[in-house]
Amino acid sequence: MIKNLRRKFIAVSMLSTLLVLTVIIGIINILNYRNVVRDAEHILLVLSENDGRFPPEKPPGEGESSRRPPDSQSPAPGTMSPELPYESRYFSVLLDEKGGILSVDTGKIAAVDTEAASAYAMEIWNQGSGSGFLSDYRYLRQNTGTRTRLIFLDCSRNLSTFRSFLVISFLVSLLGLCAVFVLVLFFSGIVLKPVSESQEKQRRFITDAGHEIKTPLTIIDANTEILELEQGDSEWLQSIRRQTLRLSSLTNDLIYLSRMEEPGYALPAADFSISALTEEMTRSFQPLASAQGKSLTARISPQLSCHGHQASIRQLLSILLDNALKYSTPQGAVEITLQKKGKNIHLAVRNTAEHISEEELPRLFERFYRTDPSRNSRTGGHGIGLSIAKAIVDTHKGKISAVMEKRDFLCIHVIL
Repeated sequence: MIKNLRRKFIAVSMLSTLLVLTVIIGIINILNYRNVVRDAEHILLVLSENDGRFPPEKPPGEGESSRRPPDSQSPAPGTMSPELPYESRYFSVLLDEKGGILSVDTGKIAAVDTEAASAYAMEIWNQGSGSGFLSDYRYLRQNTGTRTRLIFLDCSRNLSTFRSFLVISFLVSLLGLCAVFVLVLFFSGIVLKPVSESQEKQRRFITDAGHEIKTPLTIIDANTEILELEQGDSEWLQSIRRQTLRLSSLTNDLIYLSRMEEPGYALPAADFSISALTEEMTRSFQPLASAQGKSLTARISPQLSCHGHQASIRQLLSILLDNALKYSTPQGAVEITLQKKGKNIHLAVRNTAEHISEEELPRLFERFYRTDPSRNSRTGGHGIGLSIAKAIVDTHKGKISAVMEKRDFLCIHVIL
């Protein structure tokens, strides 16, 4: 239980950290990419307003520049940096209304010649898009009457910076995730240590108390036999004997369950025929089912072998069949199915039952849990049978679950 709790704690912590890192890194990189696109769109807009070129610089003393101090290095709001025309690499292609190339301007870029520029322009013309990326070039379509100008801006440096930051942020996040995993793995042991110690004390108390209770129960049972010999059988002595037997059975079940849940507890395993064992247990419960006016049917695939502890699997079958008969509706039906699916053996015990909500189904395997507490006196059970069944299945590295099927059938599924 503590191991499963620790695994869930680590899994939740790591998943939460992964989600937070994904959101943070995703937002940062999206904003970074949007800045690259925004800057490129701004430059392309300036080029489109000046027929594919940057506007000529104004002489000193004219326009907005005259209002800036001579030593100012930053442009005024809404103006273009004076260094931008020298930093940008771009080319443009002018086409007629049918897509014929009228002129190509590659004077501001060395990596693209006239032939390559024409190829880029024809690809965009065939696509019909107005703006976007083609390789590392951001392009813009400008329609002027019957002519179309396609302007391409080289964004390779900005995109390379963006990609480098994306990879670095991913690697840093991965390293951070690994560091968080190591820290959570270390501190989870410290955080859950009190819980582990409390569970160990509880397990030891149940075992010790169970052994201590056995002695007075044995004495009470012996005294009951002596009184029965001296005074004869009576209703009160029978009641004492029944309650003693019931308390002794509950004590043995609690001790057995406590041992099954001990860390490192393992049962000796061997190969045996689970088909023959299931048929044997089904036959042994047939008289009880007939006495209660209920039907018990079985569908068992022959010659199925299981590797495990045969006595524990026998007890598992006994618990499931006994539980199905106890809690099935009057004149109800019980079905047991055993078959092989893939590499696993599937065991299913179904019984007609009152409807149980989805929230209550997982709690059926908790100790002393009952959907209807009033059934305790009617059935005589302790409410611990399915807890023992789950412990047996867990010891065999299997899975057990409960589902409500159509026609109000409660089905206990076991995978071994």
